[in-house]
Amino acid sequence: MTEKIKNIINKKNKTKIVCLTAYSKNQTSLIDKYCDIILVGDSLANVLYGMNNTHKINLDIMIRHAISVKSGINRSLLVVDMPKGTYSNIASAKKNAKLLISKTKCDAIKIESNNKNSHIIKGLVKANINVMGHIGYTPQYKSKFEVQGKSLKSQSNLIEEAKKIEQAGAFSIVLECITSNTSKEITKKLKIPTIGIGSSVFCDGQILVTDDLLGLSGFYPKFVKKYANISKIIKKAVNQFRKEVKTKKFPMKKNYY
Repeated sequence: MTEKIKNIINKKNKTKIVCLTAYSKNQTSLIDKYCDIILVGDSLANVLYGMNNTHKINLDIMIRHAISVKSGINRSLLVVDMPKGTYSNIASAKKNAKLLISKTKCDAIKIESNNKNSHIIKGLVKANINVMGHIGYTPQYKSKFEVQGKSLKSQSNLIEEAKKIEQAGAFSIVLECITSNTSKEITKKLKIPTIGIGSSVFCDGQILVTDDLLGLSGFYPKFVKKYANISKIIKKAVNQFRKEVKTKKFPMKKNYY
């Protein structure tokens, strides 16, 4: 376990952990100083590639974006999502995770749970690979969105799932769209940090897709707070460019050779 990983674990019960997604060097260089963790999420399938879900993004695409993100990082812990189908068994998980890490120099990988793959995490950790878990609404395994942990049975199952992931050796765990009571209980029972997305203030940290909070994605579920409306600024700038081109105000002499 590296010092960077230990530093994240040590933040539990002391200070909230700040996490955002990034898919390029330019984006990363703007957010790095404000984050504890930057995730190259497979959400880039939706955000950048216009896919309906994350199921068809492949390892090569994840690697290319992670290399770009890594070049813009100075301080944050870099975590990269393992795409669907790249960790279906221990052998393939080790092979693909090692390839991803060797190519990108990331600090850790993230694996979504289907309540059957904690042994995959255990095998990766034994191979000295740092793993972040992910439970609740897991887009790689659930085709329909639904808030998790509503019933007592669901709450109990999620708590047990989280414990298995911790016991397998994960250094942290994402709780996605889990009810506040359930996420509070999970956070209380685990020694590793919980990172929430739509899962209440009781988590040890929070993560959002950067494009969502900047108003670039057009995706605004309940758990997203739009901190800026960059799309409005972009539209205004492009419209001004168009007007100046049409009226021959651009380019001026200072803009060409």
